[in-house]
Amino acid sequence: MTSLAELFDLSGRVAILTGGAGHIASEMADGMAELGADVVLVDLDADLAEAKAAQIAERHGTRAAALRADLEDESETRAIPAQVLDRFGRIDILLNAAALVSARPLPGWTAPFEQQESDIWRRALEINLTAAFELIQACVPAIRASGHGSIVNIGSTYGLVGPDYRIYEGTAMGNAAAYAASKGGLLQLTRWLATTLAPEIRVNAITPGGVARGQAESFIRRYAERTPLGRMARNDDYKGAAAFLVSDAARYVTGHNLVVDGGWTAW
Repeated sequence: MTSLAELFDLSGRVAILTGGAGHIASEMADGMAELGADVVLVDLDADLAEAKAAQIAERHGTRAAALRADLEDESETRAIPAQVLDRFGRIDILLNAAALVSARPLPGWTAPFEQQESDIWRRALEINLTAAFELIQACVPAIRASGHGSIVNIGSTYGLVGPDYRIYEGTAMGNAAAYAASKGGLLQLTRWLATTLAPEIRVNAITPGGVARGQAESFIRRYAERTPLGRMARNDDYKGAAAFLVSDAARYVTGHNLVVDGGWTAW
């Protein structure tokens, strides 16, 4: 009988996390490192990724590295696995968390639908969906050789359901069609890859709910009221889900979308 400690042990495995300097992905990387994995944080913000990697390495005594890559550039995206293999010698886990999400620097992103712009739509699909396709494709030979190959894609509740605009009333916040469409596409890519890459590689998704991160108080209150568990998420609410799906504890799980949203989509 295999113990839970053995099933969750990631010692000797190497994980790549895109958007690795981000709030959620860095927590997931920390959780994997706690279980023994070496982690590579891929991000456009090299300085922040370096700082996060240093913190993880110091905290857990595993290897942690930062790798700068622009996921809108296919050549940079496809070059990632070779750089990781050159440094670490293997790839066991890939977690795709990078996404175009910010509203502030992107006019036409979360504007009213009639004002949302096709250029931003294309950028969202490139970063949120196409880059995941390219990176997975480039990583498959190494992950297939792992013996414990696991790919996890990070979706969104807006890839499952439409927005409830009542929670945005009185705020400057909005909701982007491109974000929803790209995340919905990523969830379907997950299912497609699960049957295509089996049995050597498992492919799953995590759909997170909204995280409290300095939004308008009225938005946080309305979001909490609409959520069965009565609050928005914290960043570390997702590290356990990631640890489960990338470990042997989920060795018979593939093609699954693990929804971690406090019950938001259960109404």
